Amino acid sequence: MAAALVKKTDAKNGAQFASFDLDPRVLAELAALGYEEPTPVQREAIPPLLAGRDLLGQAATGTGKTAAFALPLLERLTPDALPRERTVALILVPTRELAMQVAEAVHRYGRGLGVQVLPIYGGAPMETQLRALKRGVDVVVATPGRALDHIRRKTLRLGSVRMLVLDEADEMLDMGFAEDLDAIIAATPAERQTVLFSATLPPRITDIAAAHLRDPVHVRIDREVVPEGNAPKVRQVAYIVSRADKKATLGRILDVESPVATIVFCRTRTEVDELTEMLNGRGLRAEALHGGLSQDQRDRVMKRFRAHTTDLLIATDVAARGLDVPHVSHVINYGVPSAAEAYVHRIGRTGRARREGVAITLAEPRERGLLRNIERLTKQRIEIATVPTVADLLTHRLEQSRAELRATILAGDLDAYRAVAESLAAEFDPLDIAAAALKQRGGLDGVLLEEEIPTRATRDAGHGSREAKLDARSARRRKDRSESRVSASKSDVPLSSARLYIGAGRKAKVRPGDLVGAIANEAGIDAGAIGAVRITDRYSLVEVPEEFADDVIAALQATTIKGKRVEVRRDRDER
Repeated sequence: MAAALVKKTDAKNGAQFASFDLDPRVLAELAALGYEEPTPVQREAIPPLLAGRDLLGQAATGTGKTAAFALPLLERLTPDALPRERTVALILVPTRELAMQVAEAVHRYGRGLGVQVLPIYGGAPMETQLRALKRGVDVVVATPGRALDHIRRKTLRLGSVRMLVLDEADEMLDMGFAEDLDAIIAATPAERQTVLFSATLPPRITDIAAAHLRDPVHVRIDREVVPEGNAPKVRQVAYIVSRADKKATLGRILDVESPVATIVFCRTRTEVDELTEMLNGRGLRAEALHGGLSQDQRDRVMKRFRAHTTDLLIATDVAARGLDVPHVSHVINYGVPSAAEAYVHRIGRTGRARREGVAITLAEPRERGLLRNIERLTKQRIEIATVPTVADLLTHRLEQSRAELRATILAGDLDAYRAVAESLAAEFDPLDIAAAALKQRGGLDGVLLEEEIPTRATRDAGHGSREAKLDARSARRRKDRSESRVSASKSDVPLSSARLYIGAGRKAKVRPGDLVGAIANEAGIDAGAIGAVRITDRYSLVEVPEEFADDVIAALQATTIKGKRVEVRRDRDER
Protein backbone atom coordinates (compact mmCIF):
# COMPACT_ATOMS: atom_id res chain seq x y z
CA MET A 1 0.00 0.00 0.00
CA ALA A 2 1.26 3.47 -0.80
CA ALA A 3 2.46 5.52 2.13
CA ALA A 4 -0.55 6.97 3.87
CA LEU A 5 -0.89 10.39 5.38
CA VAL A 6 -1.77 9.81 9.02
CA LYS A 7 -4.13 12.37 10.55
CA LYS A 8 -4.13 12.90 14.30
CA THR A 9 -7.27 14.03 16.03
CA ASP A 10 -7.38 17.25 18.00
CA ALA A 11 -10.19 17.19 20.54
CA LYS A 12 -9.90 20.95 21.02
CA ASN A 13 -10.70 21.65 17.39
CA GLY A 14 -14.12 23.29 17.49
CA ALA A 15 -14.59 23.57 13.74
CA GLN A 16 -18.21 23.92 12.69
CA PHE A 17 -19.72 22.19 9.65
CA ALA A 18 -19.80 25.53 7.83
CA SER A 19 -16.00 25.56 7.72
CA PHE A 20 -16.06 22.57 5.34
CA ASP A 21 -17.58 24.68 2.55
CA LEU A 22 -20.43 22.23 2.01
CA ASP A 23 -23.39 23.01 -0.23
CA PRO A 24 -25.63 25.57 1.54
CA ARG A 25 -28.62 23.27 1.17
CA VAL A 26 -26.77 20.50 3.01
CA LEU A 27 -25.71 22.93 5.73
CA ALA A 28 -29.33 24.04 6.06
CA GLU A 29 -30.44 20.43 6.57
CA LEU A 30 -27.75 19.88 9.21
CA ALA A 31 -28.85 23.02 11.02
CA ALA A 32 -32.50 21.92 10.83
CA LEU A 33 -31.53 18.56 12.31
CA GLY A 34 -29.79 20.38 15.15
CA TYR A 35 -26.29 19.06 14.41
CA GLU A 36 -23.71 21.28 16.05
CA GLU A 37 -20.03 20.38 15.93
CA PRO A 38 -18.40 17.66 13.81
CA THR A 39 -17.16 14.57 15.62
CA PRO A 40 -13.43 13.79 15.47
CA VAL A 41 -13.81 11.38 12.55
CA GLN A 42 -15.84 13.96 10.65
CA ARG A 43 -13.26 16.69 11.28
CA GLU A 44 -10.47 14.47 10.00
CA ALA A 45 -12.18 12.70 7.10
CA ILE A 46 -14.36 15.34 5.45
CA PRO A 47 -11.63 17.75 4.21
CA PRO A 48 -9.52 15.12 2.35
CA LEU A 49 -12.65 13.51 0.93
CA LEU A 50 -13.87 16.88 -0.35
CA ALA A 51 -10.43 17.28 -1.95
CA GLY A 52 -10.96 14.02 -3.85
CA ARG A 53 -8.52 11.86 -1.88
CA ASP A 54 -9.06 8.16 -1.20
CA LEU A 55 -9.36 7.39 2.48
CA LEU A 56 -8.69 4.44 4.78
CA GLY A 57 -10.47 5.05 8.07
CA GLN A 58 -10.30 3.08 11.27
CA ALA A 59 -13.35 4.03 13.30
CA ALA A 60 -15.97 2.10 15.24
CA THR A 61 -19.75 2.37 15.14
CA GLY A 62 -20.97 5.38 17.08
CA THR A 63 -18.13 7.72 16.07
CA GLY A 64 -20.14 9.54 13.37
CA LYS A 65 -18.49 7.93 10.36
CA THR A 66 -21.69 7.81 8.28
CA ALA A 67 -21.79 11.60 8.02
CA ALA A 68 -18.01 11.59 7.50
CA PHE A 69 -18.43 9.94 4.10
CA ALA A 70 -22.05 10.94 3.34
CA LEU A 71 -21.48 14.71 3.38
CA PRO A 72 -18.56 14.67 0.90
CA LEU A 73 -20.53 12.16 -1.19
CA LEU A 74 -23.39 14.65 -1.51
CA GLU A 75 -20.99 17.20 -2.94
CA ARG A 76 -20.47 14.73 -5.79
CA LEU A 77 -24.16 15.13 -6.64
CA THR A 78 -23.97 18.86 -7.37
CA PRO A 79 -24.68 20.59 -9.67
CA ASP A 80 -28.24 19.31 -9.98
CA ALA A 81 -27.93 18.56 -13.70
CA LEU A 82 -26.83 14.94 -13.19
CA PRO A 83 -28.96 12.58 -15.29
CA ARG A 84 -31.15 10.48 -13.02
CA GLU A 85 -30.32 7.24 -14.82
CA ARG A 86 -26.74 7.40 -13.50
CA THR A 87 -25.79 5.94 -10.13
CA VAL A 88 -23.08 8.28 -8.89
CA ALA A 89 -22.25 6.64 -5.55
CA LEU A 90 -22.30 3.08 -4.23
CA ILE A 91 -22.10 2.34 -0.50
CA LEU A 92 -21.55 -1.28 0.51
CA VAL A 93 -22.49 -2.38 4.03
CA PRO A 94 -22.60 -5.79 5.75
CA THR A 95 -26.26 -5.98 6.85
CA ARG A 96 -29.72 -4.98 5.72
CA GLU A 97 -30.25 -3.06 8.97
CA LEU A 98 -27.19 -0.91 8.32
CA ALA A 99 -28.25 -0.45 4.68
CA MET A 100 -31.56 1.04 5.80
CA GLN A 101 -29.86 3.19 8.43
CA VAL A 102 -27.23 4.61 6.06
CA ALA A 103 -29.78 5.17 3.28
CA GLU A 104 -31.99 7.11 5.67
CA ALA A 105 -29.05 9.25 6.80
CA VAL A 106 -27.97 10.09 3.21
CA HIS A 107 -31.55 10.92 2.31
CA ARG A 108 -31.89 13.15 5.38
CA TYR A 109 -28.67 15.08 4.76
CA GLY A 110 -29.39 15.46 1.04
CA ARG A 111 -33.06 16.32 1.25
CA GLY A 112 -32.47 19.86 0.02
CA LEU A 113 -30.66 18.53 -3.06
CA GLY A 114 -33.51 16.21 -4.03
CA VAL A 115 -31.18 13.22 -3.78
CA GLN A 116 -32.62 9.83 -4.75
CA VAL A 117 -31.29 7.07 -2.45
CA LEU A 118 -32.11 3.37 -2.68
CA PRO A 119 -31.22 0.64 -0.16
CA ILE A 120 -31.02 -2.83 -1.74
CA TYR A 121 -30.58 -5.99 0.30
CA GLY A 122 -31.59 -9.63 0.39
CA GLY A 123 -34.97 -10.60 1.78
CA ALA A 124 -36.71 -7.55 0.26
CA PRO A 125 -38.97 -7.82 -2.84
CA MET A 126 -36.80 -7.83 -5.95
CA GLU A 127 -39.51 -6.25 -8.15
CA THR A 128 -39.60 -3.11 -6.00
CA GLN A 129 -35.85 -2.68 -6.30
CA LEU A 130 -35.96 -3.31 -10.07
CA ARG A 131 -38.58 -0.60 -10.57
CA ALA A 132 -36.59 1.92 -8.53
CA LEU A 133 -33.33 1.16 -10.36
CA LYS A 134 -35.09 1.48 -13.71
CA ARG A 135 -36.38 4.93 -12.74
CA GLY A 136 -32.85 5.92 -11.73
CA VAL A 137 -31.22 6.72 -8.39
CA ASP A 138 -28.21 8.81 -7.37
CA VAL A 139 -26.97 6.71 -4.46
CA VAL A 140 -27.28 2.97 -3.89
CA VAL A 141 -26.69 1.54 -0.41
CA ALA A 142 -26.36 -2.22 -0.71
CA THR A 143 -25.35 -5.45 0.91
CA PRO A 144 -22.73 -7.22 -1.25
CA GLY A 145 -24.84 -10.27 -2.13
CA ARG A 146 -27.81 -8.33 -3.47
CA ALA A 147 -25.58 -5.75 -5.19
CA LEU A 148 -23.77 -8.50 -7.07
CA ASP A 149 -27.10 -10.08 -8.01
CA HIS A 150 -28.24 -6.81 -9.61
CA ILE A 151 -24.90 -6.36 -11.37
CA ARG A 152 -25.21 -9.81 -12.93
CA ARG A 153 -28.79 -9.04 -13.97
CA LYS A 154 -27.46 -5.79 -15.49
CA THR A 155 -30.03 -3.86 -13.46
CA LEU A 156 -27.35 -2.06 -11.42
CA ARG A 157 -24.95 -0.26 -13.73
CA LEU A 158 -21.87 1.20 -12.09
CA GLY A 159 -20.12 2.84 -15.04
CA SER A 160 -20.88 6.34 -13.72
CA VAL A 161 -19.91 5.73 -10.10
CA ARG A 162 -17.70 8.53 -8.79
CA MET A 163 -17.45 7.37 -5.18
CA LEU A 164 -17.33 3.87 -3.74
CA VAL A 165 -17.66 3.42 0.04
CA LEU A 166 -16.90 0.18 1.87
CA ASP A 167 -18.41 0.65 5.33
CA GLU A 168 -17.56 -1.80 8.14
CA ALA A 169 -15.29 -3.67 5.72
CA ASP A 170 -14.01 -6.07 8.39
CA GLU A 171 -17.58 -7.18 9.08
CA MET A 172 -18.18 -7.82 5.38
CA LEU A 173 -15.07 -9.99 5.22
CA ASP A 174 -16.08 -11.86 8.37
CA MET A 175 -19.40 -12.64 6.69
CA GLY A 176 -17.65 -14.18 3.70
CA PHE A 177 -18.13 -11.38 1.16
CA ALA A 178 -14.48 -11.13 0.06
CA GLU A 179 -15.06 -12.51 -3.46
CA ASP A 180 -18.27 -10.49 -3.87
CA LEU A 181 -16.40 -7.30 -2.97
CA ASP A 182 -13.72 -8.01 -5.54
CA ALA A 183 -16.35 -8.56 -8.24
CA ILE A 184 -18.27 -5.42 -7.34
CA ILE A 185 -15.18 -3.23 -7.20
CA ALA A 186 -14.12 -4.57 -10.60
CA ALA A 187 -17.44 -3.32 -12.02
CA THR A 188 -16.73 0.30 -10.99
CA PRO A 189 -14.58 2.82 -12.92
CA ALA A 190 -10.86 2.80 -12.09
CA GLU A 191 -10.84 6.59 -11.64
CA ARG A 192 -13.46 6.54 -8.87
CA GLN A 193 -12.82 7.86 -5.34
CA THR A 194 -12.72 5.02 -2.80
CA VAL A 195 -13.44 5.18 0.92
CA LEU A 196 -12.89 2.23 3.25
CA PHE A 197 -13.96 2.27 6.89
CA SER A 198 -13.22 -0.57 9.27
CA ALA A 199 -13.23 -0.93 13.05
CA THR A 200 -10.02 -2.99 12.82
CA LEU A 201 -7.22 -3.17 10.27
CA PRO A 202 -6.15 -6.82 9.97
CA PRO A 203 -3.84 -7.80 7.06
CA ARG A 204 -6.72 -8.71 4.76
CA ILE A 205 -8.14 -5.17 5.10
CA THR A 206 -4.79 -3.56 4.37
CA ASP A 207 -4.47 -5.91 1.36
CA ILE A 208 -7.79 -4.63 -0.01
CA ALA A 209 -6.67 -1.05 0.62
CA ALA A 210 -3.36 -1.70 -1.16
CA ALA A 211 -5.17 -3.17 -4.16
CA HIS A 212 -7.99 -0.67 -4.55
CA LEU A 213 -7.09 2.65 -2.86
CA ARG A 214 -4.74 5.21 -4.40
CA ASP A 215 -2.38 6.99 -1.99
CA PRO A 216 -5.06 7.06 0.72
CA VAL A 217 -5.27 9.39 3.66
CA HIS A 218 -5.24 7.23 6.79
CA VAL A 219 -7.58 8.41 9.58
CA ARG A 220 -7.66 6.59 12.88
CA ILE A 221 -10.17 7.47 15.59
CA ASP A 222 -9.67 5.46 18.75
CA ARG A 223 -12.48 4.90 21.19
CA GLU A 224 -11.64 6.38 24.55
CA VAL A 225 -10.57 3.65 26.97
CA VAL A 226 -12.76 3.54 30.04
CA PRO A 227 -11.18 1.59 32.93
CA GLU A 228 -13.14 -1.47 33.92
CA GLY A 229 -15.84 -0.68 36.45
CA ASN A 230 -15.03 3.03 36.27
CA ALA A 231 -18.60 4.13 35.67
CA PRO A 232 -20.05 6.28 38.45
CA LYS A 233 -21.74 4.31 41.22
CA VAL A 234 -25.24 5.60 40.62
CA ARG A 235 -28.60 3.88 40.28
CA GLN A 236 -28.95 3.12 36.58
CA VAL A 237 -32.41 2.55 35.12
CA ALA A 238 -33.76 2.25 31.57
CA TYR A 239 -37.34 2.46 30.31
CA ILE A 240 -38.17 0.77 27.00
CA VAL A 241 -40.70 3.00 25.22
CA SER A 242 -41.71 3.80 21.66
CA ARG A 243 -40.47 7.02 20.09
CA ALA A 244 -44.01 8.44 20.09
CA ASP A 245 -44.33 7.99 23.87
CA LYS A 246 -40.94 9.33 24.95
CA LYS A 247 -42.09 12.85 25.81
CA ALA A 248 -45.00 11.61 27.93
CA THR A 249 -42.69 9.11 29.63
CA LEU A 250 -40.13 11.80 30.43
CA GLY A 251 -42.82 13.96 32.03
CA ARG A 252 -44.15 11.04 34.07
CA ILE A 253 -40.68 10.07 35.31
CA LEU A 254 -39.94 13.64 36.38
CA ASP A 255 -43.26 13.73 38.25
CA VAL A 256 -42.52 10.51 40.12
CA GLU A 257 -38.80 11.03 40.75
CA SER A 258 -39.13 14.67 41.90
CA PRO A 259 -35.44 15.35 41.24
CA VAL A 260 -33.51 18.16 42.92
CA ALA A 261 -31.63 19.13 39.76
CA THR A 262 -31.62 17.25 36.45
CA ILE A 263 -29.69 17.28 33.20
CA VAL A 264 -31.55 15.79 30.24
CA PHE A 265 -29.16 14.89 27.41
CA CYS A 266 -30.39 15.00 23.80
CA ARG A 267 -28.70 14.18 20.50
CA THR A 268 -29.57 17.41 18.65
CA ARG A 269 -30.44 20.99 19.43
CA THR A 270 -33.87 20.48 17.82
CA GLU A 271 -34.67 17.88 20.48
CA VAL A 272 -33.35 20.24 23.15
CA ASP A 273 -35.63 23.09 22.07
CA GLU A 274 -38.69 20.85 21.72
CA LEU A 275 -38.25 19.26 25.14
CA THR A 276 -37.54 22.58 26.84
CA GLU A 277 -40.78 24.02 25.48
CA MET A 278 -42.75 20.89 26.46
CA LEU A 279 -41.41 20.78 30.02
CA ASN A 280 -41.97 24.47 30.63
CA GLY A 281 -45.52 23.91 29.43
CA ARG A 282 -45.91 21.38 32.26
CA GLY A 283 -44.99 24.05 34.80
CA LEU A 284 -41.38 22.95 35.28
CA ARG A 285 -38.44 25.33 35.17
CA ALA A 286 -36.37 24.10 32.22
CA GLU A 287 -33.64 25.81 30.21
CA ALA A 288 -31.92 24.83 26.98
CA LEU A 289 -28.15 24.55 26.59
CA HIS A 290 -26.80 23.94 23.09
CA GLY A 291 -24.40 25.28 20.50
CA GLY A 292 -26.98 27.68 19.08
CA LEU A 293 -26.61 29.90 22.14
CA SER A 294 -23.97 32.57 22.49
CA GLN A 295 -21.36 32.19 25.22
CA ASP A 296 -23.07 34.90 27.26
CA GLN A 297 -26.38 33.05 27.00
CA ARG A 298 -24.75 29.77 28.06
CA ASP A 299 -23.13 31.49 31.04
CA ARG A 300 -26.48 32.93 32.17
CA VAL A 301 -28.18 29.53 31.86
CA MET A 302 -25.46 27.85 33.91
CA LYS A 303 -25.55 30.59 36.53
CA ARG A 304 -29.30 30.02 37.04
CA PHE A 305 -28.83 26.24 37.17
CA ARG A 306 -26.07 26.47 39.76
CA ALA A 307 -28.18 28.90 41.81
CA HIS A 308 -31.12 26.41 41.89
CA THR A 309 -33.42 28.84 40.06
CA THR A 310 -33.65 26.32 37.20
CA ASP A 311 -34.67 22.72 37.90
CA LEU A 312 -33.92 21.16 34.52
CA LEU A 313 -31.07 21.63 32.09
CA ILE A 314 -31.84 20.24 28.62
CA ALA A 315 -28.49 19.92 26.85
CA THR A 316 -26.47 18.42 24.03
CA ASP A 317 -23.18 16.69 24.74
CA VAL A 318 -21.23 19.45 23.01
CA ALA A 319 -22.77 22.24 25.07
CA ALA A 320 -22.33 20.33 28.33
CA ARG A 321 -18.60 19.73 27.95
CA GLY A 322 -16.77 20.57 31.16
CA LEU A 323 -20.01 21.03 33.06
CA ASP A 324 -19.50 20.36 36.79
CA VAL A 325 -22.47 21.00 39.09
CA PRO A 326 -22.23 19.04 42.39
CA HIS A 327 -25.95 19.15 43.24
CA VAL A 328 -27.17 17.30 40.11
CA SER A 329 -29.35 14.46 41.42
CA HIS A 330 -30.49 12.96 38.10
CA VAL A 331 -29.11 12.52 34.60
CA ILE A 332 -31.60 11.47 31.92
CA ASN A 333 -30.62 10.21 28.48
CA TYR A 334 -33.48 11.04 26.12
CA GLY A 335 -32.02 8.36 23.84
CA VAL A 336 -29.31 5.73 24.22
CA PRO A 337 -25.90 7.21 23.29
CA SER A 338 -24.45 5.28 20.35
CA ALA A 339 -21.03 5.27 22.03
CA ALA A 340 -20.79 3.63 25.46
CA GLU A 341 -18.11 6.14 26.50
CA ALA A 342 -20.59 8.99 25.98
CA TYR A 343 -22.99 7.24 28.36
CA VAL A 344 -20.28 6.97 31.02
CA HIS A 345 -19.42 10.65 30.70
CA ARG A 346 -23.06 11.70 30.85
CA ILE A 347 -23.97 9.79 33.99
CA GLY A 348 -20.75 10.99 35.58
CA ARG A 349 -22.49 14.36 35.99
CA THR A 350 -24.47 12.94 38.90
CA GLY A 351 -23.43 11.19 42.11
CA ARG A 352 -20.89 13.94 42.85
CA ALA A 353 -19.64 14.95 46.28
CA ARG A 354 -20.72 11.58 47.79
CA ARG A 355 -24.35 12.30 46.97
CA GLU A 356 -26.61 9.56 45.65
CA GLY A 357 -27.16 9.84 41.90
CA VAL A 358 -29.71 8.45 39.46
CA ALA A 359 -29.13 7.82 35.75
CA ILE A 360 -32.24 7.19 33.64
CA THR A 361 -32.27 6.23 29.98
CA LEU A 362 -35.27 6.26 27.63
CA ALA A 363 -34.57 3.53 25.07
CA GLU A 364 -36.58 2.56 22.02
CA PRO A 365 -37.05 -1.20 21.55
CA ARG A 366 -34.47 -1.27 18.75
CA GLU A 367 -31.86 0.24 21.13
CA ARG A 368 -31.69 -2.71 23.53
CA GLY A 369 -28.44 -3.83 21.89
CA LEU A 370 -26.83 -0.47 22.71
CA LEU A 371 -27.80 -0.92 26.35
CA ARG A 372 -26.13 -4.33 26.39
CA ASN A 373 -22.97 -2.80 24.90
CA ILE A 374 -22.91 -0.25 27.70
CA GLU A 375 -23.34 -2.96 30.34
CA ARG A 376 -20.43 -4.92 28.87
CA LEU A 377 -18.16 -1.89 28.91
CA THR A 378 -19.02 -0.65 32.39
CA LYS A 379 -19.44 -4.10 33.99
CA GLN A 380 -22.54 -2.68 35.63
CA ARG A 381 -26.16 -3.69 35.23
CA ILE A 382 -28.80 -1.28 33.91
CA GLU A 383 -32.17 -2.08 35.45
CA ILE A 384 -35.06 -2.30 32.97
CA ALA A 385 -37.99 -0.66 34.73
CA THR A 386 -41.69 -0.31 33.95
CA VAL A 387 -43.02 3.13 33.05
CA PRO A 388 -44.87 4.55 36.09
CA THR A 389 -48.65 4.30 35.83
CA VAL A 390 -51.24 6.88 36.86
CA ALA A 391 -51.72 4.86 40.05
CA ASP A 392 -47.99 5.09 40.74
CA LEU A 393 -48.13 8.86 40.27
CA LEU A 394 -51.18 9.16 42.56
CA THR A 395 -49.41 7.13 45.27
CA HIS A 396 -46.33 9.32 44.93
CA ARG A 397 -48.31 12.56 45.25
CA LEU A 398 -50.14 11.30 48.34
CA GLU A 399 -46.86 10.24 49.91
CA GLN A 400 -45.44 13.69 49.16
CA SER A 401 -48.43 15.28 50.89
CA ARG A 402 -48.04 12.98 53.92
CA ALA A 403 -44.34 13.81 54.22
CA GLU A 404 -44.95 17.55 53.94
CA LEU A 405 -47.78 17.46 56.47
CA ARG A 406 -45.64 15.44 58.89
CA ALA A 407 -42.80 17.93 58.54
CA THR A 408 -45.19 20.80 59.29
CA ILE A 409 -46.39 19.05 62.45
CA LEU A 410 -42.84 18.39 63.63
CA ALA A 411 -41.90 22.01 62.99
CA GLY A 412 -44.57 23.15 65.48
CA ASP A 413 -45.78 26.77 65.64
CA LEU A 414 -49.41 25.66 65.08
CA ASP A 415 -51.10 27.63 67.89
CA ALA A 416 -52.73 30.11 65.51
CA TYR A 417 -54.59 27.23 63.81
CA ARG A 418 -55.68 25.22 66.87
CA ALA A 419 -58.88 27.16 67.53
CA VAL A 420 -60.17 26.43 64.01
CA ALA A 421 -59.12 22.78 64.27
CA GLU A 422 -60.88 22.38 67.65
CA SER A 423 -64.13 23.92 66.37
CA LEU A 424 -64.13 21.58 63.36
CA ALA A 425 -63.28 18.58 65.57
CA ALA A 426 -66.40 19.26 67.62
CA GLU A 427 -68.47 18.78 64.47
CA PHE A 428 -66.50 16.32 62.31
CA ASP A 429 -64.23 13.29 62.56
CA PRO A 430 -60.58 14.44 62.88
CA LEU A 431 -59.61 12.08 60.05
CA ASP A 432 -62.13 13.76 57.73
CA ILE A 433 -60.72 17.15 58.71
CA ALA A 434 -57.19 16.05 57.86
CA ALA A 435 -58.32 14.53 54.56
CA ALA A 436 -60.15 17.73 53.64
CA ALA A 437 -57.02 19.75 54.40
CA LEU A 438 -55.01 17.52 52.08
CA LYS A 439 -57.65 17.82 49.37
CA GLN A 440 -57.71 21.61 49.72
CA ARG A 441 -53.92 21.60 49.38
CA GLY A 442 -54.48 20.28 45.85
CA GLY A 443 -52.08 18.41 43.61
CA LEU A 444 -54.26 15.43 42.75
CA ASP A 445 -56.76 16.89 40.26
CA GLY A 446 -54.21 16.93 37.47
CA VAL A 447 -53.14 13.36 38.26
CA LEU A 448 -56.69 12.08 37.90
CA LEU A 449 -56.81 13.59 34.39
CA GLU A 450 -53.56 11.90 33.32
CA GLU A 451 -53.75 9.21 30.65
CA GLU A 452 -51.88 5.93 30.81
CA ILE A 453 -48.75 5.78 28.66
CA PRO A 454 -49.36 2.88 26.23
CA THR A 455 -46.78 0.31 27.30
CA ARG A 456 -47.12 -3.33 26.29
CA ALA A 457 -48.81 -4.07 29.61
CA THR A 458 -51.44 -1.34 29.24
CA ARG A 459 -52.15 -2.39 25.65
CA ASP A 460 -52.72 -5.93 26.92
CA ALA A 461 -55.12 -4.65 29.58
CA GLY A 462 -57.06 -2.42 27.20
CA HIS A 463 -57.25 -4.85 24.32
CA GLY A 464 -57.09 -8.20 26.07
CA SER A 465 -59.35 -10.06 23.71
CA ARG A 466 -57.65 -8.94 20.51
CA GLU A 467 -54.16 -9.30 21.99
CA ALA A 468 -54.98 -12.72 23.43
CA LYS A 469 -56.08 -13.92 20.04
CA LEU A 470 -53.00 -12.46 18.38
CA ASP A 471 -50.68 -13.98 20.99
CA ALA A 472 -52.35 -17.37 20.72
CA ARG A 473 -52.17 -17.34 16.94
CA SER A 474 -48.56 -16.15 17.03
CA ALA A 475 -47.66 -18.87 19.50
CA ARG A 476 -49.16 -21.54 17.27
CA ARG A 477 -47.25 -20.29 14.26
CA ARG A 478 -43.98 -19.29 15.89
CA LYS A 479 -42.29 -22.65 15.66
CA ASP A 480 -43.35 -23.26 12.06
CA ARG A 481 -42.36 -19.79 10.95
CA SER A 482 -39.01 -19.51 12.72
CA GLU A 483 -37.16 -21.49 10.09
CA SER A 484 -38.84 -19.64 7.24
CA ARG A 485 -37.94 -16.28 8.82
CA VAL A 486 -34.32 -17.27 9.14
CA SER A 487 -34.40 -18.47 5.56
CA ALA A 488 -35.99 -15.24 4.40
CA SER A 489 -33.39 -13.14 6.21
CA LYS A 490 -30.48 -15.05 4.68
CA SER A 491 -31.79 -15.69 1.20
CA ASP A 492 -31.95 -13.41 -1.78
CA VAL A 493 -34.97 -15.32 -3.13
CA PRO A 494 -37.88 -12.85 -3.30
CA LEU A 495 -40.90 -13.75 -1.17
CA SER A 496 -44.54 -13.26 -2.12
CA SER A 497 -45.50 -9.92 -0.62
CA ALA A 498 -48.65 -8.14 0.45
CA ARG A 499 -49.12 -4.38 0.39
CA LEU A 500 -50.66 -2.83 3.48
CA TYR A 501 -52.50 0.49 3.75
CA ILE A 502 -51.73 2.52 6.89
CA GLY A 503 -53.89 5.58 7.48
CA ALA A 504 -51.14 8.03 8.44
CA GLY A 505 -48.63 9.85 6.27
CA ARG A 506 -46.40 12.89 6.02
CA LYS A 507 -48.96 15.22 7.59
CA ALA A 508 -48.83 13.03 10.71
CA LYS A 509 -45.00 13.26 10.54
CA VAL A 510 -44.69 9.55 9.77
CA ARG A 511 -41.29 8.44 8.46
CA PRO A 512 -40.19 5.10 6.97
CA GLY A 513 -38.29 4.26 10.14
CA ASP A 514 -41.46 4.70 12.21
CA LEU A 515 -43.33 2.13 10.14
CA VAL A 516 -40.47 -0.34 9.90
CA GLY A 517 -39.86 -0.07 13.64
CA ALA A 518 -43.56 -0.49 14.49
CA ILE A 519 -43.88 -3.60 12.33
CA ALA A 520 -40.63 -5.14 13.55
CA ASN A 521 -41.31 -4.44 17.24
CA GLU A 522 -45.05 -5.11 17.42
CA ALA A 523 -45.39 -8.03 15.01
CA GLY A 524 -41.96 -9.57 15.57
CA ILE A 525 -41.09 -9.42 11.88
CA ASP A 526 -37.42 -9.21 10.86
CA ALA A 527 -36.90 -5.62 9.67
CA GLY A 528 -34.97 -6.99 6.71
CA ALA A 529 -38.07 -8.82 5.46
CA ILE A 530 -40.05 -5.58 5.16
CA GLY A 531 -40.17 -4.33 1.59
CA ALA A 532 -40.89 -0.99 -0.04
CA VAL A 533 -42.31 1.84 2.07
CA ARG A 534 -44.21 4.63 0.32
CA ILE A 535 -45.43 7.63 2.31
CA THR A 536 -47.93 10.16 0.93
CA ASP A 537 -49.44 13.16 2.70
CA ARG A 538 -52.37 11.22 4.20
CA TYR A 539 -51.47 7.52 4.11
CA SER A 540 -48.61 5.06 3.73
CA LEU A 541 -48.11 1.79 1.85
CA VAL A 542 -45.80 -0.93 3.14
CA GLU A 543 -44.90 -4.26 1.56
CA VAL A 544 -44.55 -7.24 3.93
CA PRO A 545 -44.23 -10.99 3.32
CA GLU A 546 -47.67 -12.40 2.47
CA GLU A 547 -47.50 -15.10 5.14
CA PHE A 548 -47.08 -12.50 7.90
CA ALA A 549 -49.53 -9.88 6.56
CA ASP A 550 -52.49 -10.77 8.82
CA ASP A 551 -50.30 -10.78 11.93
CA VAL A 552 -48.87 -7.38 11.02
CA ILE A 553 -52.36 -5.93 10.49
CA ALA A 554 -53.58 -7.28 13.83
CA ALA A 555 -50.50 -6.04 15.67
CA LEU A 556 -50.66 -2.51 14.21
CA GLN A 557 -54.40 -2.27 14.88
CA ALA A 558 -53.66 -3.00 18.53
CA THR A 559 -51.06 -0.23 18.91
CA THR A 560 -50.53 3.41 18.00
CA ILE A 561 -48.48 5.12 15.31
CA LYS A 562 -47.22 8.59 16.25
CA GLY A 563 -49.42 8.34 19.35
CA LYS A 564 -52.68 7.67 17.46
CA ARG A 565 -54.64 4.64 16.37
CA VAL A 566 -54.91 4.52 12.59
CA GLU A 567 -56.63 2.36 10.01
CA VAL A 568 -54.51 -0.62 8.94
CA ARG A 569 -55.68 -2.99 6.18
CA ARG A 570 -54.64 -4.58 2.94
CA ASP A 571 -54.36 -2.04 0.15
CA ARG A 572 -57.51 -2.24 -1.98
CA ASP A 573 -55.54 -1.39 -5.11
CA GLU A 574 -53.11 -4.28 -4.54
CA ARG A 575 -52.62 -6.37 -7.64
